[in-house]
Amino acid sequence: MSSKIQQERGLLLLSTVSSFSFAVIGIVLGSIVGSLVIVFDGAYSLVSLALTMLSLGAAHYINKPEVDKNTPQFAMIEPSVIAIKGSVIAVMCLWSFYSAVEAILAGGRDINAGVALAFGMVSVVGCYATYRYIKLKSQNIDSALAQAEAKQWVMDTVISVAVLAGFFIAKLLMMTKYADYATYADPVMVVLASVYFIIVPVKMVWHSVHELLDIRHHHGHQLAHAMNEINKIRPVLL
Repeated sequence: MSSKIQQERGLLLLSTVSSFSFAVIGIVLGSIVGSLVIVFDGAYSLVSLALTMLSLGAAHYINKPEVDKNTPQFAMIEPSVIAIKGSVIAVMCLWSFYSAVEAILAGGRDINAGVALAFGMVSVVGCYATYRYIKLKSQNIDSALAQAEAKQWVMDTVISVAVLAGFFIAKLLMMTKYADYATYADPVMVVLASVYFIIVPVKMVWHSVHELLDIRHHHGHQLAHAMNEINKIRPVLL
């Protein structure tokens, strides 16, 4: 097994373990403190985990020695995986946006801002460290799958920063005459995060679909050229 393949699998495995850890912590802690945005953070990590498993499966198949790497089907694997990942993340953002708007219309959500702030700080450091490591290592091995993982961790890091900033604001509001507005901090953070995050997966899907169309177009030209060559020599053979 080449060094590139080992590094790619190692990065995807690291992303898997990190996603699982943040998913469990986020969903459990978010449910305990009653925070929609922390649950959103954990749910995103859970979705990331499932998508990373998809990337691991794709990487395992791509690196099989018996797989013909010169076919258009092979070339379509990576962009197809990235398109699927982007689509799933986009759907999750839309669902989270809807849930947050419902919470705002219902009068917001009471949360334990102190616990949430502690979670936010741990999450920011952990997500950013994972992103930086995968980003740097993926550049050395030129892996589209690993680079897609880095983009997922950028999104998770920004979610964590939004969580931290939002709960800090909520904590300040609780100490002023505007304490009633603190209940809106949690769902408003989810709305802002959802609107921001929908851009990244849409771009992922857009570029991947274009790449798939280019591969199909290129293969179509090759097939047409081959048929023309066959037609040229057919009279000679006859």
